[in-house]
Amino acid sequence: MTLTELKYIVAVARERHFGRAAEACFVSQPTLSVAIKKLEEELDVKLFERGASEVSVTPLGEEIVRQAQQVIEQAQAIREIAKRGKDPVSGPLRMGVIYTIGPYLLPDLVRSAIELVPQMPLMIQENFTVKLLESLRTGELDCAIMAEPFPDTGMAVAPLYDEPFLAAVPRSHPLAGRESVSAEELKTETMLLLGTGHCFRDHVLEVCPEYARFSSDAEGIRKSFEGSSLETIKYMVAAGMGVTVVPQLSLPAEPDKHVAYIPITEPVPTRRVVLVWRRTFTRYEAIAALRNAIYACALPGVKRLTA
Repeated sequence: MTLTELKYIVAVARERHFGRAAEACFVSQPTLSVAIKKLEEELDVKLFERGASEVSVTPLGEEIVRQAQQVIEQAQAIREIAKRGKDPVSGPLRMGVIYTIGPYLLPDLVRSAIELVPQMPLMIQENFTVKLLESLRTGELDCAIMAEPFPDTGMAVAPLYDEPFLAAVPRSHPLAGRESVSAEELKTETMLLLGTGHCFRDHVLEVCPEYARFSSDAEGIRKSFEGSSLETIKYMVAAGMGVTVVPQLSLPAEPDKHVAYIPITEPVPTRRVVLVWRRTFTRYEAIAALRNAIYACALPGVKRLTA
């Protein structure tokens, strides 16, 4: 068997489709199919069940695919060890970031990384937490920036900063002139939420758990609406459709003519932003360089964590 064949079976297991797996591996589908058939014959096992619309992995195939992923990672580790002997941070770093952090951290972070470690370009992917964790597990990503909590996957985790949340209300709203607002007061408002899949949605529901019921006749709650991104929700707030809760770094640099951002009273809701990577990832210096690049960013209003 070859490393190429192992990469093919990992790709098919991930994509659940031979055509998409071939595209991901930059080969033709016949090339990939022939290589996998050869491997199945060599091992004398069936790795995949071929269906009309989707490919499924056999129970034994699941175990073999997991081992194949470890072999691929170890082979990559050999290359990384060789690179580290020349320059520990040379070469791209494949980094993931969740949607509610990316737009507000990346502009400063990319500039900071270019200045501090120009030999380590960032290859960035935005996605949901669950998707980023899967990409980390399969080796598609080297590290990811996300918010706790998330499922314990045995990953290495380093805290970056604690970020407070603020209420966002239309300028015409009675609360707009307040210096602070309580979570209790927000319960009577029309709340705008991110759609299912965004971890920040869960953070907002922690501030106002009553909204989890989505009941139009729930006591003290009128209704709620969903948006696809924080920026979309801000536009909805500006249009007077309701209020929402946003993270500190998402605040505009200049005062917004249409939206007022108000601190929430104690206990101030916050989220912990962390850097996550596989424990088997060997480029420790690259992780340290990325953390330094993050700490070199302005990060106004957040509490930096270095432990």
